[in-house]
Amino acid sequence: MPKHFIDPNKWIDLYSDYLFNYTISRVNDRDLAKDLVQDTFFAGLKSMKNFKGEASERTWLVSILKRKIIDYYRKINSNKGKAEVRMSYNSDSETEGDWLEERVADPFDKTAEDTIENEELGNAIYDCLDQLPEKQAAVFRKKTIEGLDTETICNELNITASNLWVIIHRARTTMAACMEKNWF
Repeated sequence: MPKHFIDPNKWIDLYSDYLFNYTISRVNDRDLAKDLVQDTFFAGLKSMKNFKGEASERTWLVSILKRKIIDYYRKINSNKGKAEVRMSYNSDSETEGDWLEERVADPFDKTAEDTIENEELGNAIYDCLDQLPEKQAAVFRKKTIEGLDTETICNELNITASNLWVIIHRARTTMAACMEKNWF
């Protein structure tokens, strides 16, 4: 039996601000951020039947949004101009901390090229994550991949909220540089 349920009638009230803030910090364009959040809600509506209730509604929506953001960057950085990221980096065991995008149903057919790109992207992400200092990697995983809230992370790692934001900023900056060098 699922632990969480979906109620799209409450999405805008409950999640739009959070999703917008999450997006604006990654794309730095208000109109684009609004469009990506809107696309996320639309994709969520289209794939509601695939929601298994294993994650919270917000976590599920964030995982869809992450895919939308990655798709955006892949599209603008692609030589083909039409590439889409299909996050399907899988390990043999389902462990906490795997990219949540892999749990969101993909309504598009995958080609062999998509599968190879997914695997390469997953490997690049985890290679870059392995290069971070231990504390930065832990904070990045918990905040960005697992979607934990600030208070939970601060309590687990015994750090202040301002320290968390400094660490996450440094981790994201390093990850972005590493991904640009190794992937884009």
